[in-house]
Amino acid sequence: MTISAINVRNQFRGKVKEIIEGPVVSEVDVETASGLIVTSVITTRSVKELDLRVGREVVALVKSTEVSIATL
Repeated sequence: MTISAINVRNQFRGKVKEIIEGPVVSEVDVETASGLIVTSVITTRSVKELDLRVGREVVALVKSTEVSIATL
């Protein structure tokens, strides 16, 4: 499944490999099927609201200045 209702062309489907949680921001590593690791720095609040956890399937949405995470 690929998100089609968003204006981001670079989408990488994968699974959360690691989350390094900080008090305000967290690093989320997403591993694609090809082994590529995409890292996103998002708010810790977003990690909790998206219920992100290791092994969860997500889509990394890459824009020139950021990497966003969407749940499936």
